Amino acid sequence: MEGGSNMNISFDNTENAFAYKSDKELKGAKFLFTTMGFPWFVQVGTRLTPFVMKTGLPVHGIIRKTIFKQFVGGESLEETAAVGNILGKYGVQVILDYGVEGKEGEGSFDHATDEFIRVINYAATQTNIPFISIKVTGLARFGLLQTLNEAPRLRSGIHDHEEEIAEWDRVRERMYAICEVAAQKNIGVLIDAEESWIQDPVDRLTMEMMEIFNKEKVIVFNTIQLYRHDRLHFLKLSHTIAKQQGFMLGMKLVRGAYMEKERSRAVEKGYPSPIQADKAATDRDYDAAIAYCIDHIEQISVIVASHNEKSNLLAAQLLNEKGLSHKHPHIHFSQLYGMSDNITFNLAKDGFAVSKYLPFGPIRDVIPYLMRRAQENSSVSGQTGRELSLIKKELARRKGREGKAIHSFSPQESQ
Repeated sequence: MEGGSNMNISFDNTENAFAYKSDKELKGAKFLFTTMGFPWFVQVGTRLTPFVMKTGLPVHGIIRKTIFKQFVGGESLEETAAVGNILGKYGVQVILDYGVEGKEGEGSFDHATDEFIRVINYAATQTNIPFISIKVTGLARFGLLQTLNEAPRLRSGIHDHEEEIAEWDRVRERMYAICEVAAQKNIGVLIDAEESWIQDPVDRLTMEMMEIFNKEKVIVFNTIQLYRHDRLHFLKLSHTIAKQQGFMLGMKLVRGAYMEKERSRAVEKGYPSPIQADKAATDRDYDAAIAYCIDHIEQISVIVASHNEKSNLLAAQLLNEKGLSHKHPHIHFSQLYGMSDNITFNLAKDGFAVSKYLPFGPIRDVIPYLMRRAQENSSVSGQTGRELSLIKKELARRKGREGKAIHSFSPQESQ
């Protein structure tokens, strides 16, 4: 149904949510989320796993069969094809994320650039991969970004260090090379948010790329973390700049990923915390950001990247109220692979453009990502419980259906 006010979407429908999973896979997910329900286990596990991986002990197989299988698309780009094909059958698209983090050195940055371009070229051959995701920290030294962040008002953002100016130019060249191929292949590039103390140069670089590549259509997207109290204002400011400079804005809206780190650093360094006072303030700004983007949907392309059912429902309702198509080219929904299938698959069933954010990479490289998923699921209030209750509900539904089938099977039919 296109536009109008009828909404027959329900995030409680587990039949839609888990249609793509076998009983065995569901039971595996149930075991994993049950384990994540014990915060002490997660704390010990997240500290030990990176260390144990280095020792060469045979844990690779255990990780691959459990947490890796739940949250990651595969170790290589080619391995993601199987997951991508399954999702595609249910009308779910894919955001590919080459999940390598924290590797420093010019050689690593150049290699990551080549990999991102390879991912774009691959995405262009598939029917359901409209976007790829990249981190500027995959292309630039963390210390360089921090230097730039602390000196944002100087010309080019750097003190007169020839070396650093040349280094920043190389970062811009890498980003340009990635966005140029993406524009040619019509694949969107989602630039991830980072910690607040390196975010300013990331924002400026992203705006620079938008100005070049978002003239005709939206290729480049920035990401704003709305647990920061200044980001709703930043969204509006970005929109003003886009209008002045004559380009379209691409915005991915997330709640945020570095809260504990942000708060403790602010205390340690003695500056005001950039984080909202409470969750209610984050929710309020997140929903206000959705409404702002949909109000300006002709100039802003928005990705609602959220596991919050109310926010997803709000975006869906606003589209309906305005009589906009569920497949409007400027709105897209997304959830992480392995989480919130009840949101993703029910949105897809109702005709919305929705994707799974699908990381891939060698197990040892995606360990930081996996540890964040484990921590998030054990610390985000109610997340593990919600995942678990939906999985249990679906297993019970399937069991009930089997019981009915056996019950209604008459002796005559077996002749």
